[in-house]
Amino acid sequence: MMRLASGDFASSFVFLVAIVTLSLCYGVRLFLKGQAHFDRVDRQGGSTLLSKGWMEMGYWSLQPLSRFLIFCHITPHQLSWTSLFFGSLAGLVLAFGHFGFGACFSTISAMLDILDGMVARTLGCDSDAGEVLDASVDRYVEFFFFMGLAVYYHSIPTFLVLVLFALVGSFMVSYSTAKAEALDLTPPRGSMRRPERTLYLVLGAALSPLSISWLERDRNASIAIAHPMIIMLCMVAVLANFSALERLYTIAQRAKEKKEALNQEHPRETSRHPS
Repeated sequence: MMRLASGDFASSFVFLVAIVTLSLCYGVRLFLKGQAHFDRVDRQGGSTLLSKGWMEMGYWSLQPLSRFLIFCHITPHQLSWTSLFFGSLAGLVLAFGHFGFGACFSTISAMLDILDGMVARTLGCDSDAGEVLDASVDRYVEFFFFMGLAVYYHSIPTFLVLVLFALVGSFMVSYSTAKAEALDLTPPRGSMRRPERTLYLVLGAALSPLSISWLERDRNASIAIAHPMIIMLCMVAVLANFSALERLYTIAQRAKEKKEALNQEHPRETSRHPS
C-alpha cells in the first residue's frame, strides 16, 4: 500500500512537470513563430475558464503524435476505444483513492479523444458514425471519472452529493449542446464545456496526492479528503449547473425566435368560410 501511495505521488509529480515543460516549449514557440492556429480551436473558441491559447497549446503539442499514429495506420475508432479503456481505468483507480494515477490515465484518455478527431480529419475519414462513437465514449469516460469519486467518497454524504451535482451539471452542459444541434441551432459557448471540465478535474486529481502527503496526515481518518479534488468538484458542480441552465434558456429563446421568423416568412393561410 505504501508503494502505491509513493507511486501515486510520483505520478502527480511527473504530470505537473510535464505540464510545466510543455508550457515552456510552447512559450519558445510563441517567441519564435507566434501562436499556432487551428480551425478546430477557432470554431470552438475559448472561454473565461479555458482560453484559446491553452487549447492551441494542447493541439500544437499533439501534432507530432497525430502524424506518428497516421504513419502507424492507427484508425480513429481504435483511438476512441483506447480512450474508453484508459477512462475506465481512471475511474477504477480513483475509486481506491489513487488520484495521481487517475490524473495520468484521464490525461491519456483525453489526449486520445483529441487525437481520434485529428487523425480522422487529416485522413478525411470523419463521419457521422464516428461522431456518435466519439460522443458516446466521452460520456462514458466522464461517467467513469465521477463514478470512481462517488465510490471513494461514499462514506461522506456531503462529498458524495457534491460528486453527483458535478455529474449532472456536466451531463446537462453536454445535453444542451446536443439539443441545440438537434434543433439546428448554434450551441451557446458558455463555460464548463468538456475540455474545461476535464482540465480542472484532472488538475484537482493531480494536486491531491501532494495535498494528502503534506497537509492531510490524520492517520485516524477513514479516507483522505483530497482538498484540491473537492475544490475542483465544487467549481464544476456550481459552474456547470449554472452554465447548463443559462445555455438551455438561451436555446429555448433561440428556438422561439426561429419559429417566429419561420411563421413570418410562411404565414398560415386562414380558411375563410362563407357567411
